[in-house]
Amino acid sequence: MGSEPKRERIHSKEEEEAAAQEEIWKYILGFTPMALVKCAIELGIPDILENHETPMTLAELTSKLGCNQSSLYRIMRFLIHYKIFQEKPVSETSVGYAQTSLSRLLTRHGENSMADLVLLESSPVMLAPWHKLSAWVLGNKELPFEAAHGGKDLWGFTAANPGHSKLFDAAMACDARVAVAAVIEGCPKVFEGLKTMVDVGGGDGTALRSIVKAFPWIKGINFDLPHVVSVAPAATGVEHVGGSMFDYVPKADAAYFLDTGKVIIVETIIGKKDHEFKGVGLMLDMVMMAHTSNGKERTLEEWAYVFHEAGFSRYTVNHIQSYPSVIEVYP
Repeated sequence: MGSEPKRERIHSKEEEEAAAQEEIWKYILGFTPMALVKCAIELGIPDILENHETPMTLAELTSKLGCNQSSLYRIMRFLIHYKIFQEKPVSETSVGYAQTSLSRLLTRHGENSMADLVLLESSPVMLAPWHKLSAWVLGNKELPFEAAHGGKDLWGFTAANPGHSKLFDAAMACDARVAVAAVIEGCPKVFEGLKTMVDVGGGDGTALRSIVKAFPWIKGINFDLPHVVSVAPAATGVEHVGGSMFDYVPKADAAYFLDTGKVIIVETIIGKKDHEFKGVGLMLDMVMMAHTSNGKERTLEEWAYVFHEAGFSRYTVNHIQSYPSVIEVYP
């Protein structure tokens, strides 16, 4: 006898209202997980646990940090509930704190670290524009970031504030490491036949360093604003060039975003069905609205319109195991 077909459970109005009463607290106190993850990074807890061979007891971690034990216990209890860290037995009567796959992404110098990106987006500079978003939607002429920072846009503010510039560059390097690694693993064919590549807006050159390391026959040109490339680390196979993409772009066989030859775009595509990072794309679109003047994440139809208007004849899309997709665009 075959099994009965699955039926969707119909929730009563009372159940929906009860669920809503629980769900609303995620928005009332939604900042709390981000704030506690930031706290853990600043205290160095992920790095301390990573460098400890066995799980650390509360007393050991308290001693290492030189902090209040009661406060630390409450913070760790919260982060364990959110599965940032985990508890493991260290004896028959006690447990210790240990890393998870998620907390390893919060170490400051890990290969796949996202810590600087957390610190950037949770900084007062980047949080302030969100409080100006509704006024802008209602017609305030000042963009959210400019309204929050005395009329300066993100790029002007970053150029004028070395501390924020350093954090911004480090955060973009986090994103580049993860995205480029996914491109190299999931779509290496895009680099076939290339001898030179320019990364437009390449920051400190993290993306190109990864690409040149994987494909050493490629000569990389890291192109960004002068104040950015002036502090970029030297790297074999990568030349740093300062300038503005609105004035010119160095010539190469391919560009990581913009050129007259083949263009490789690694960007979010809004509306990809059944994609595990779909929600990330929608959040990034809101970040672009709050932090930039004309920035937005696009649907594939919107990307196609951009390519057509720019005079390109065709494009291909490759999906990878990360939030962006790889788009190859041809003249």
